[in-house]
Amino acid sequence: MKFTYCDLNTKAVSGDINQIFPGFSENEVLAVMSPHDDDAIIGAGYAMLAAKNAGADVYVVIFCRGDAGYSTIEEKDTIEEVRERETYDCYERLGIPRDHILRLGFPDFSAIGHWGWEKADGKPGDMPTLLRFLREKKVTRVMIPNHYHEHIDHVAAHNMSSFTVPQAGDVCLVDYGTPHGVKSTLQYSVWADLDPENALIAGRPTNLRANRILVVDGEVEEKIADAISAYVSQEEIIRSLVEARKERRTKNGDYVEVYITFDCRPKIDFAPYVEWAEKNI
Repeated sequence: MKFTYCDLNTKAVSGDINQIFPGFSENEVLAVMSPHDDDAIIGAGYAMLAAKNAGADVYVVIFCRGDAGYSTIEEKDTIEEVRERETYDCYERLGIPRDHILRLGFPDFSAIGHWGWEKADGKPGDMPTLLRFLREKKVTRVMIPNHYHEHIDHVAAHNMSSFTVPQAGDVCLVDYGTPHGVKSTLQYSVWADLDPENALIAGRPTNLRANRILVVDGEVEEKIADAISAYVSQEEIIRSLVEARKERRTKNGDYVEVYITFDCRPKIDFAPYVEWAEKNI
C-alpha cells in the first residue's frame, strides 16, 4: 500500500505522515468520530489505514444507532442489530477489533439533543462518555466529521467532538480520567463540500477547501471498498456514495481523500490589534 501526503498551503508532497499528523511518534492513538457507523470508513478510510500502517492504534466512535437506516418496512425492527454486526465486520477488515469501537447510541437525526455535559432532562449528554474515552485511551489524534451542509447528525458529532477534544487535556473533571491532551485534529467529509473558511483565510482557491490531501494507490481503495461492502443493509442508501468514489481517481490510477487541519481552540493573536492601536490612537 502506498500513501502520499500533501499540504496544499506549502505545496509539500511526501511519504511522511507528519504532513497530516504533525509530530507523529510512537504510541499514537487515532480516534475517528463517526456520526453513523459507515461514515468513518467512507470519509476517513484512507487515513485510518495510513495511521495503522504507521503504527497507530485506531478507534472508531459511533454517535448514532443507525435506526433510520432501513430501506424496507420489514427491516425496521432489526436494522440496528444488523448494522451493528455489519459494523464489526467492516472495521475488522481493516484490522480494527470490536473493542476499539465505541457506540454512543443516540437516535438518528437526534444526536444534537444529546450535546453537552447534561441534557435538559437532567440525564448525561455526550460529554462525560466522550471525555472519559479520550483520556482513558490516551487519544493523540482525532478526526472530526464535516459540519458544513452535510447532515444534522454530522453537525452534532462535529460540535460534540470539537468542544470536548480540548477539554481532554484540561486539568478539570479529573474523576473522568487523568487529563491527556490531543495533539492534532483533522476534519473529513463524507459527501458534502467543506467549509470555505479555511481556504479564504489561507488564500487558496475556494474549490480547494481542504488543506491536506492523502493520495493512495489502488490497493488501498480496494481494501476500503471491501470494508464498505460489509454494509449490505445500507447498499441502496449509500449506493450514490459508493459510485461517487470513482471521482476520487486520478489519471494514473491513484485515489484521493481530503481533510482540513484545524485547531479546536484557536488562541487569539493580539499583536495585530496592538499594532493598530499603537498607530491610530
